[in-house]
Amino acid sequence: MKKKITALFFTLLSGIAGAAEFNTKAKSAFLIDYDSGVEIVAKNADTLMPPSSMIKLMTLAVLFDELKAGNITMNTRFPVGENADYNRPEWYPASKICLVAGQDISVQDLILGLIVLSGGDASVVVAEQLAGSETAFTLMMEKKARSIGMEKSTFGNASGLPNPNNLMTSRELATLAEHLITDYPDIYPMFATKRFEFQDHKTDWCREWGRTHTMNYNKLLFNMRGADGLKTGHTNEGGYGMVASAKIGGRRLIAVINGFHGKGHEALASEAKKLLEFGFANTISKVFFQPGDTVTEIPVWYGRRATVIATVMKPFAVTLDKDTDMKNVRVLARFNEPLAAPVHAGDEIGQLIAEQNGRIIATAPLVAKDKVSKTQFLGRVIKNIKVMFGWK
Repeated sequence: MKKKITALFFTLLSGIAGAAEFNTKAKSAFLIDYDSGVEIVAKNADTLMPPSSMIKLMTLAVLFDELKAGNITMNTRFPVGENADYNRPEWYPASKICLVAGQDISVQDLILGLIVLSGGDASVVVAEQLAGSETAFTLMMEKKARSIGMEKSTFGNASGLPNPNNLMTSRELATLAEHLITDYPDIYPMFATKRFEFQDHKTDWCREWGRTHTMNYNKLLFNMRGADGLKTGHTNEGGYGMVASAKIGGRRLIAVINGFHGKGHEALASEAKKLLEFGFANTISKVFFQPGDTVTEIPVWYGRRATVIATVMKPFAVTLDKDTDMKNVRVLARFNEPLAAPVHAGDEIGQLIAEQNGRIIATAPLVAKDKVSKTQFLGRVIKNIKVMFGWK
């Protein structure tokens, strides 16, 4: 077996912008390129802070898993318990759909209520239906967080109401946003919903509430081209926060702001827009390979096929500074050959590396695109004979 490094191609790109170039009054700010994962801005990105209603993104992620698994559908109806009733004092000042104990509500309306209206009552309905109690649901939230690489986040409830255990970092909120965009492509477009009017209020007070509360708190959807999600949050102590994403010209950025003490959601949206526009204006990203693309073919020893196609699980991209004219970016595939059969689809079989002037700027695992089974005993004997006599 020998190690092989294959130079795939060369291109001209430029270097990455420094985080210090973007100024914000927010306590924390984080901006990444969705395809490359490169961080463009990072201010206190690893500091645990109260996420307020941005925590509902994790509530939604757990719910989306149930939809993806086929355990529920958009039309499934969940009962509303006493803890989600709008008459409870915690819901009077809080964002809500305005639900009444004893009614039921569809999963689709719960999702829209969470996204558009930031319904804390909706989060309790989800938690109690999926886990039996909100306390038990926080364990599901933590398990989900750890499964997608969020190692620091902790959860005290599903709504984001003040709780000492509700703590997340801006970096991990971006990780969660990336997960929602990537793993639920059929559901993610719901985050771009600008207006939702719930049609099943049970009291006159709630009907009046619903008439005047229909627009998405995420004002970025209204004032930035390409913005399509995700979620805002606000508490008096923690200030305003937002997890946002925008896609322009085929390129997506994910931005997080937290601890922003501006004047309302319009000011928050302006700050998020400024952050996203900074990224689009000052950096460039190039995608080299998409999942399923053939990066190279690697010989397989004792395989039913002579080679296996190496590909990537996620887009392989490089993000660099627009203004830095650095040349000589090259992409290399590094692997051992031949591989020993059997090879299974998704097996890591090498590494993809982007270098610039001798410096590694991006890496990703190479994975097998398809399965290559091992030949039967007779096939291996024939292979050995061919090798002995130099036959092809």
